[in-house]
Amino acid sequence: MPMRNNTSKRKIRLSIMVVLGAALLGGVLVMRSYTEPEKHPPGKSYSAVSLRKTIKALAPLHEKLGKPKPGDWLERFDEPGQSFAQYLRCRPITPTKKRTTIYILPIGKFTKTQDKVLRQTAEFMGLYYCVPVKLLDPVADKLIPANARRTHPSWGMKQFLSPYILSKVLRPRLPKDGLVLFGITATDLWPGKGWNFVYGQASLRHRVGVQSIYRNGKPDDGPAAYRQFLRRTLKTATHEMGHVLSMLHCTAYECNMCGSNNRQESDRHPMWMCPQCLAKLCWAVRADPKMRFKKLAAFYKKAGFKAEQNFCEKSYKALGGKDDKTGENTDKKPPTPRGKPKNEPGKSARKSS
Repeated sequence: MPMRNNTSKRKIRLSIMVVLGAALLGGVLVMRSYTEPEKHPPGKSYSAVSLRKTIKALAPLHEKLGKPKPGDWLERFDEPGQSFAQYLRCRPITPTKKRTTIYILPIGKFTKTQDKVLRQTAEFMGLYYCVPVKLLDPVADKLIPANARRTHPSWGMKQFLSPYILSKVLRPRLPKDGLVLFGITATDLWPGKGWNFVYGQASLRHRVGVQSIYRNGKPDDGPAAYRQFLRRTLKTATHEMGHVLSMLHCTAYECNMCGSNNRQESDRHPMWMCPQCLAKLCWAVRADPKMRFKKLAAFYKKAGFKAEQNFCEKSYKALGGKDDKTGENTDKKPPTPRGKPKNEPGKSARKSS
């Protein structure tokens, strides 16, 4: 979710690249198959057949995306969107028998409070994407060379080049069992020439993503500030993870997968996914949408996110959940403690606080 120094020529050039890329990809996909693939048994809650019913049941709870405001992502960039049917045809990245786990790699130094947020982010990612999560030991940011750093020419903050982190820091370190390796840094990011900064960036095909918490606020300024910082961190992490699973920006609903061009727009979008994007997620990771809502509601309750808790409880009921108090997460496998991934033996795991 970036912010750009915009000019009309740059806008036109980017729009042309997006349209041509989508058209070419669409042509390849149509030649491969004219029907949606179905690799899951029809009776399962995560099958395409069942998820189409889920989309219909949840649609009344969601708000359609209105006309973009000046400076919003879709006011700047013309994007085609992606339906559930289109997602199924694009051969999306999904977990495999070997690639099952989200790894989170902290890059650089973090305060005690920021470290607490990282641990909550690991827990939340596991509930949101319904897969195991492992928080790794931090790596020093000295591995980022001078040509992948800069001081912002107008604002003065230090920044790391996000494409370098994706290709040179994360891709070579992707564990053998990694569904994704997701980097988090407290230093600001920028994606290249013509851009001011980026909240996060991910690859649609290489199972890597990165986000910065630099612009998320001051978590030590009281409970409300902490919740705001945490909410922003969770939203960016889950948004970029959606891209790793081949999800494009949502253009249909107010949704966590909507693009954002500024902080106001990012804060305006919800933490939940729209029915179409939720169906993509559940199909990709073989998740029961109803039970996912129940477990997320328990997390939101504990974190003090009342709007998100209420939304999940309503969604749970809309899918036939019992009208009772949402229970705590009863999963027996919490996010694993920090340490080395399976294919990187060596140092022992750092004890969790």
